[in-house]
Amino acid sequence: MADKKRIHSKEKLELHPRNKHRKRYNFKELIACCPDLAPYVFVNPYNDESIDFFDAGAVKMLNRALLKRYYGLEYWDIPANYLCPPIPGRADYIHHLADLLAEKNMGQVPVTQAIRCLDIGVGANCVYPIIGNKEYGWSFVGADIDPIALKSASLIVKKNAPLADKVELRRQTMPLKIFQGVIKRNEKFDMTMCNPPFHASAADSETATLRKLSNLKRQKIRHAETNFGGKNNELWCSGGEERFVGDMIRQSSDFSASCLWFSTLISKQSNLKGAYQELEKAKAVEVKTIPMAQGNKISRVLAWTFFTQEEQKQWIRSRWTSTIPRSSTA
Repeated sequence: MADKKRIHSKEKLELHPRNKHRKRYNFKELIACCPDLAPYVFVNPYNDESIDFFDAGAVKMLNRALLKRYYGLEYWDIPANYLCPPIPGRADYIHHLADLLAEKNMGQVPVTQAIRCLDIGVGANCVYPIIGNKEYGWSFVGADIDPIALKSASLIVKKNAPLADKVELRRQTMPLKIFQGVIKRNEKFDMTMCNPPFHASAADSETATLRKLSNLKRQKIRHAETNFGGKNNELWCSGGEERFVGDMIRQSSDFSASCLWFSTLISKQSNLKGAYQELEKAKAVEVKTIPMAQGNKISRVLAWTFFTQEEQKQWIRSRWTSTIPRSSTA
């Protein structure tokens, strides 16, 4: 016999006010637009409809349904073992960047193709360009070192007509370079974004996954298989998040005139100290740290610019030719 139904908050208040995923998943709606989700949905012991979030296939199908229901995608898929990102958290990053752009635009989020964003590590899932374009009409360049990931992202763009002329994909052929070889001569971006590799080695990544799964399942897990997938270059790099972000900050100074705001996610609070030190060395003019949360996961967006307040205003006047006011409850 099922246990008494759990009482849930009507909204996930930690998510951004404009995030479409603040309410609990409506599986009836999701199945209606993506019938392939149905076999993965069951009623749990608390009388709630859910999926097995330890099942990579179920998680991928949920993402496909969410992207179709809320962002109008007709096609979305990723190769086996590639990162299947949690959509609500990815949407939050986009909405916080929109607020950052609005600060110098009389409080109005620029909803226009004139806004150009660079997604460092676009991945096979292409999620940031999908959400950013659907929510705000922005155009994107997505860069990655992995040709298989780019092939997958390219197929997503090709099979979804609204993205065809809004998302361009570029391969980074120099793994130690972040912007060089991706940003073209005299090219301008209003924003860069990145979800950097978190772990410092494959062993660290596996150990962390085993620990997480063991805690969640309350039993010792000896085989690491992530429900959200992830290839090596998506999950870890030499030096981990701290080194990657440090390299990004140092290299961003060489492209200080090419981008209004650089940004990255920072998963680990302790990595902020080193990042701030690098930003000071790089002579960043303005730095923003924006807190984010999804469930029990705490994160933050670190953003920086090399433009003064007046230079930021000049950038906006010269580049944002068409903006539309955005309601805070949109």
